[in-house]
Amino acid sequence: MSILEVNHIKKVYKTRMGGEAVTALRDVHFSVEPGEFVAIMGESGSGKTTLLNILASLDTPTAGKVLVDGKDFTTLKDNERAIFRRSNLGFIFQDFNLLDNFSIEDNIKLPLVLAGEDYKKMDAKVEKAAGQLGIVGLLKKYPYEVSGGQKQRAAIARALITKPQLILADEPSGALDSKAADSLMNLFTTINQEGQTIVMVTHSVKAASSAKRVLFIKDGKVFHQLYRGNLTNEEMYERISDTLKILTT
Repeated sequence: MSILEVNHIKKVYKTRMGGEAVTALRDVHFSVEPGEFVAIMGESGSGKTTLLNILASLDTPTAGKVLVDGKDFTTLKDNERAIFRRSNLGFIFQDFNLLDNFSIEDNIKLPLVLAGEDYKKMDAKVEKAAGQLGIVGLLKKYPYEVSGGQKQRAAIARALITKPQLILADEPSGALDSKAADSLMNLFTTINQEGQTIVMVTHSVKAASSAKRVLFIKDGKVFHQLYRGNLTNEEMYERISDTLKILTT
């Protein structure tokens, strides 16, 4: 069974004062299998950010359904949706969203605290996640004391700490220099190879070339998709670049 099913999603925003309605998504339909790494690309205004917000249960569709592990969370009440989001989804943001007055350790622990996790078990989970991401030595530091790449690793550890069904990443390499961005995408590849399902929105062709599949959004619909198959990152890069040229014309 698909871990994520997006069934004919439509999103219409009504402007204030009775102005014209804006259709951000028209008929988006796709599924993601367990263990996939899917990148979503498109021009600004194509609807990909709206789509990610709906997948993250931060927004609700005007029509259609979104199912995670067979459960339609679009029908849940706000408090139920928050619990569902916390239990099933992990988020990685471009600007990291770390709390500066919390240590790296406490930032990573936060989802466990919100979930009511036993404090005795938290330290072991944080140690394991930090070890996986190579940031054990940074746990007592604060976000303003570490580099952008290290902040992003802390954000990934926080997203993984609850063992979510699905990781959603919003331009995760956008705030990083090229070296840190390459390191991040290598890390994503490793995490994915270990079984974690990832859906990533990105403008970066280089970042998207690490994915197993790329969905292209145009005018609020899925315009095209590319499967990696046996392609190298360099070959995937060329295929994505060629598709984006078609997309913009």
